[in-house]
Amino acid sequence: MDEQRETLQRIVSTLANKNDEIHNFIDMLNHTIRNVQVNSSNAISELDEEFDGLYSILDEMKGSMSSTIQQEEARKIQALQDQLSQCSNALESSEELLELAAQSLDIKDPVEFLKAARQIKDRVTMASAFRISLKPKVSDSMTHLMVDFALERRMLQAVKFLPVPKAPEIDPAACLVADNCITVSWRMPEEDSRIDHFVLEYRKTNFDGLPRVKDEQRWEMIDYIKATEYMLSGLKFDTKYMNFRVQACNKAVAGEYSDPVTLETKAFVFSLDSTSSHLNLKVEDTYVEWDPTGGKGQEKIKGKENKSRSGAPSPKRTSVSTRSSVRGSRDRFTGESYTVLGDTAVESGQHYWEVRAQKDCKSYSVGVTYRNLGKFDQLGRTNSSWCIHINNWLQTTFSAKHNNKTKTLDVPVPDRIGVYCDFDGGQLAFYNANSKELLHTFRTKFTQPLLPGFMIWCGGLTVSAGLQVPSAVKTLQRSENGLSGSTSSLNIIA
Repeated sequence: MDEQRETLQRIVSTLANKNDEIHNFIDMLNHTIRNVQVNSSNAISELDEEFDGLYSILDEMKGSMSSTIQQEEARKIQALQDQLSQCSNALESSEELLELAAQSLDIKDPVEFLKAARQIKDRVTMASAFRISLKPKVSDSMTHLMVDFALERRMLQAVKFLPVPKAPEIDPAACLVADNCITVSWRMPEEDSRIDHFVLEYRKTNFDGLPRVKDEQRWEMIDYIKATEYMLSGLKFDTKYMNFRVQACNKAVAGEYSDPVTLETKAFVFSLDSTSSHLNLKVEDTYVEWDPTGGKGQEKIKGKENKSRSGAPSPKRTSVSTRSSVRGSRDRFTGESYTVLGDTAVESGQHYWEVRAQKDCKSYSVGVTYRNLGKFDQLGRTNSSWCIHINNWLQTTFSAKHNNKTKTLDVPVPDRIGVYCDFDGGQLAFYNANSKELLHTFRTKFTQPLLPGFMIWCGGLTVSAGLQVPSAVKTLQRSENGLSGSTSSLNIIA
């Protein structure tokens, strides 16, 4: 009976997962249909714009060419009219000279005749009729301004839709996820020399398999990638997976997206638990700051404002009393245990996070603890908590603490501390997050889930979660595991 029930539960789970996949696929198909309609409308609009632009260019060319022909017509007519005017003047002068010569033939006096003949001869020699050209300066031909669009017509008739690059293929085996960086590698299904660049898009998700349409973050885009590989760096892995897709672009158009690939982005993600922190700590997500008033000063001021009003409870007074009750419930830590814990426990595996202290921070501790840390307990002073402690009051001291035992660390205090926790391997190591230099290692056997723990007095701490274990830390850990007697370790069994 139990075996059949278990089998049926597996069947139910499988069917539920398959139904979820089908629902997601239906959403994707509907989304694709809408995109086809929108993109088709956009394509027609762009086609209209292209043809309108072509018509505009042809109209401009026609106007410009017509103007050139008209200018050539005016130039030729002006040249011919100038030549015509010169010929008319020459003809008029020649006719006058001809009439004078005819009259001179009737002169009887030899002396007068010789004189008239000599004058006529001189005038004929200087006559414009003998100096002008009787050939038109310009021809009536306009063939040099004729056009033949046969070639262009054939080119226009051969116009087709732009060649679209094929979709690239992402190679999951060549992709690398390490050190909060993701290297995505892809290839083209066939060689295409016209490709100008690639576009990579990615988004975070908590679902494996095909990207979902609903309830997902928007795609982030990286454009103008020239190579077939790209590395995203400085990522915060605050989701389980990331989707990736690539498209190839030539000078004119972008091709289809590649089939999306989902890569796992494992990391330890937590925030600071503001509901159980010490009253003198102001906590916001991954930041904690020392607050000597514990919020009391602000409440006193608001209390005075409310006392001056009537006895009827005002909305402001109601909100203050609500805050007061919430504040009063924060009794997880008190006294000098200025502590705040993470909201997620480490129960297995290898994890890493980093902490940065403000420059004016007087005293703080960074470490881990079991859930049973007492309300008056401080990190490192119990057998269920481990930490490193920095004290900048008067002079700087740097030490490792566990079970009320202290080991002074003779290394400079880094501005950023990396915490490495190997729960199954029983190691808690602290690093200089910038140089990855090992500061100290606790070796023990963890018997309960661990919570990240922080103590702060006068100053503030910023926690960076969602980080992978850096490759340099992994390498150092392998080396460190071979040196069980290292002087930088405290071998303590919890």
